[in-house]
Order: sequence, then structure tokens, then C-alpha cells
Amino acid sequence: MMRRRAAFAAPLLLLPAARGAAAGERVIFGLDWKAEAEYGGFYQAKARGIYARHGLDVTIAEGGPQLNHVQLLLAGRQQFDLAGGRAIEFARHHLPFVAIAAIFQKSPSVLIAHPGTGIHGFPDLKGRPIEVGADARAGWFRFLAAKYGYADSQVRPYTFNLAPFLANQKMVQEGYLGSEPFLIEQQAHFKPVVLPIADGGYLGYGNIIATSRRLIAAQPDAVRRFVDASIEGWYSYLYEDPAPANALIRRANPDMPQDLIDYGRQVMLDHGIVDSGDAKRLGIGAMTEARWAAFYDGMAAVGVYPKGIDVRAGYTLRFVDHEVGHDAGRPVGTKGAR
Repeated sequence: MMRRRAAFAAPLLLLPAARGAAAGERVIFGLDWKAEAEYGGFYQAKARGIYARHGLDVTIAEGGPQLNHVQLLLAGRQQFDLAGGRAIEFARHHLPFVAIAAIFQKSPSVLIAHPGTGIHGFPDLKGRPIEVGADARAGWFRFLAAKYGYADSQVRPYTFNLAPFLANQKMVQEGYLGSEPFLIEQQAHFKPVVLPIADGGYLGYGNIIATSRRLIAAQPDAVRRFVDASIEGWYSYLYEDPAPANALIRRANPDMPQDLIDYGRQVMLDHGIVDSGDAKRLGIGAMTEARWAAFYDGMAAVGVYPKGIDVRAGYTLRFVDHEVGHDAGRPVGTKGAR
């Protein structure tokens, strides 16, 4: 369950609501995978009328292996997208798009190992065979390999299938915090060793919302309302009753079992994927110039990106860091959930 992901045209502005539809500007928001708990805050904002209260009629468009929502954003067929992980490429190639909010303060990507094999942390992976997909190998795995001394000879192709991992106790594989560990416990009846790459020093944000500079210039208030409503939806999903969002998730993705949704939401809480670090002080969706700079410097140091990019051209802090969400879930600045 990976979230992986040019020709472009000027993006469309927000569409007026169709006659007879609920009042509000129509927005198409593209996900980078199928509906699941990791998008729960967006579905909560839809289900509980938070987007509507902010004057928006939002359509959440699922992603998937046959869909490239980044291209749809670039072509102007969507107003917002979870394409912000490409922010440095936006800056590198001078594309007129920017990241506007980072819902995940920590990447949910993980490396997974068998218990009882002497693996307790990232240094223990030296010399072990590791299944890694092409995107990860060119991105965060390259950072970890440089930091912990992994060799190219360790890398095995990742087939998106648990069978090779389950058949070989020495094998390590990449995964997603809210899915593969759960599936391994369900299918193989053992608890794997799970190493979140954020704990290994990877500073990349996740679930980053992106939009066009043209939309920001033309309708900054609509962009602000979309970000604010999404943030409120995330507070509500994490700290209030998640049932409204979960019902929409299962309607959009009937193959998604409720126990996996529950697991995905709980690990986001347990690991502070959404509400940790700068988000504790500045609110969910927080981004900072220092964090972006540190991430870029770390990735440029290992050759993932060339040096000399003005990374600030790939994001804007205009719509975040305003402590939105005081009345939608856990009040900003507190440690516990309400």
C-alpha cells in the first residue's frame, strides 16, 4: 500500500456550485492512494460538514496505481492535491505550484524485520537483504543508506507482496506504518520489528497539500478556507468520534476493513504522525522554513537533489502555523487528547 507517485496547463479556478447543489465553491481534491485512515481528516471534514461550513463543496478523488493525480493537478483538473512531496521538484523545475500544508509531521514509511533476528534499530540492518521500491530507493532509502552504511548489494526489488518477506526470516522490507505491520500480524500471527524512517533521522513531511500559484493569487481566501477546514477535520478525526469519516472511507473503498481503519488511526495517534513537533505549537498542518531547509540539505548531501535549489520557492507558509483548530478537537498546545 504505497503512496508513490510534465506537461501542464494553467490550473482552473474554483468552479461555481452547480445549480441545485449545496451552496459553496466546488473543489476537487486529489488523494495519492485509495481511501483509508491516513486520509481520515479530509473525509471527516467532508462528512461533518466542516468544508461546507467554510463555503466549500469538496469532492475527494481517490488515487491508485492507475491514476496520477499529480498530473491532474498540473493539468488544472484539480484544485488541490497531495502532491506537496514534490515541492522541491516544483522549485527545481520552476513549476507554478507550491506546498501549502503538511498534515503528517512524520513520514509513515517504515522498514520491517522479523523478531528475534537481532534487529533493534537501523544500524542492525547492515548486510541484511532489504526489499525497497524504486521510488524509495531514489529517495528516503538513499538517505538512510548513506547515514547507516547500507550497500547497494543489500537491495532487493519490492514486489508489494508479503510472501517473500514471510518466507525469509533474514529479509527486511519497506512498508507503511498503518498497513503492513497489521497485515503481517493478521496473516502470520507474529508482531514484526517496525522501524519508522522518521526515527532514523528522515525529516520529510507527509500528506502535503499542494496547489497552484495562480489559484493562490486569484482566490487566496478560498485556499485559506480549504486548509483551515482540512485542519479542523484532522483534529476532529483524531480526537473526536471518527465514525462519520470512517463511513465515507468504507463507502469510497469497500475493500478497506474497519479493523484496518481503526489500526491506521491508532498508530497515527501513538506515533504522533499528525500531531507532534511543530504541530503541537503551531497547529496541525505546520511547516517551517528551518525544517524544509534541514530536509533539503540532508537529501542534497546524499545526492537525492542537486545543491543550489531555492527550496523556499516550493512551499508557502501563508496558510499554516496559525493555530487553527482550537474548537475542533484537542486544543493547540496541550499534550493530551480530548
